[in-house]
Amino acid sequence: MTETKLREAMARLLAGEPLHTEGALTKENLAREAQVSHATVHRAEGILAEWDAKVARPVLRTPGEVQRDETIADLRKQLREAKSQVTEANGKLDALAAVTANLYHENLALKKKLGSSRRLASLPAPAAEPGHARTDG
Repeated sequence: MTETKLREAMARLLAGEPLHTEGALTKENLAREAQVSHATVHRAEGILAEWDAKVARPVLRTPGEVQRDETIADLRKQLREAKSQVTEANGKLDALAAVTANLYHENLALKKKLGSSRRLASLPAPAAEPGHARTDG
């Protein structure tokens, strides 16, 4: 199971299609991409031998590049979460629109059923405030 995770992670990194990292070809990223501990990676000697054969020189990044890449990864995570929230909100809005449309059509059907000869009772007008005369006769 762990070996499969590591092989799949290695394939994604080498193909430039990482899911959980910014994509640098490092053993640290191999562990992150496979979502296993660094110790697990270092115990998988066969996988490490394959990694070393395919990645001739490890890619070294400056602290600034590491910071930049971590910021990008964090922003991508925030974007995924925001997109998820928007999708959820859109689903709720679609449901509300369907309910509103159903209520509208039910209202029309009820009005039709009552017929145009029957009028709905109107609410009584509010009493005039002291000092104000009513103008409706």
